[in-house]
Amino acid sequence: MTATTGLPPTTSARRLAPALAVLFLVLVVLAAAFPDLLAGHADGVDPLNALRGPGAGHLFGTDQLGRDIFTRVIHGARASLALGIGATALAAAAGIAWGLVAGLGGRFADETAMRAADVFMSVPPVLLALLVVAILGAGGPSVAVAIAVSLAPGFARIVRVQTLVVKEAGYVRAATALGLRRREIIGRHIVPNVLPPMLVLATMNVGQSIIAGASLSFLGLGPQQSSEEWGSLLAQARDYLQDAWAPAVFPGLAITLTVISISVAGRAVQARFEGRDDR
Repeated sequence: MTATTGLPPTTSARRLAPALAVLFLVLVVLAAAFPDLLAGHADGVDPLNALRGPGAGHLFGTDQLGRDIFTRVIHGARASLALGIGATALAAAAGIAWGLVAGLGGRFADETAMRAADVFMSVPPVLLALLVVAILGAGGPSVAVAIAVSLAPGFARIVRVQTLVVKEAGYVRAATALGLRRREIIGRHIVPNVLPPMLVLATMNVGQSIIAGASLSFLGLGPQQSSEEWGSLLAQARDYLQDAWAPAVFPGLAITLTVISISVAGRAVQARFEGRDDR
């Protein structure tokens, strides 16, 4: 007879993964908020110690100018998170307005808005972002707008569907029968019930925005080359891959772990929002 104690491994893993993801994201947020406290200043140049591997005094090694990679990665968290969150916030704001117009504006507005969304979604996101950056010019704000343009149609489609469902709900029909004005019905009953699913989608899209921002920065379209943004760090390291691996590996690892953590945490939030027990 075999005694079984504790939780099954799969259940334990499902509980542990979101906890680890949230813990890592807390560390990233702390790095973004207090970089000098965690790693000192990022502008210390030491050419005599250029391209050193990880070791004592330099946890992640040094880059081509002898700057500490750990310090630069810590300082890069702020720019990378700001880009990801800013782009997602712009996309969510535009997509929510877009979807509400489609869902509440009648058949003509619905058809026009959704056909416009189809056009935007038919273009590969990276190509669309490159087109927007080409029009607006390189730089962090332009990259944020470019990413937002590529993400907004996705928000618009989901908001439109949610709006069509909510506006046919019994409480909305009751409010209409009681004589509430259309503006009050939209503000009190439709929008509050449309927004919660958008929070989950926005959380998931922050990771996608970070990847897109790093990709555009790697191509030289993001912040200036002196920036510590993670994609920019990768761009600065690519010419030295034959001499040292650390300047490219650790910024890439920061991007990867952050995006995975956001995805895991977002799925946990989605499961809780939908009332599923993934534990």
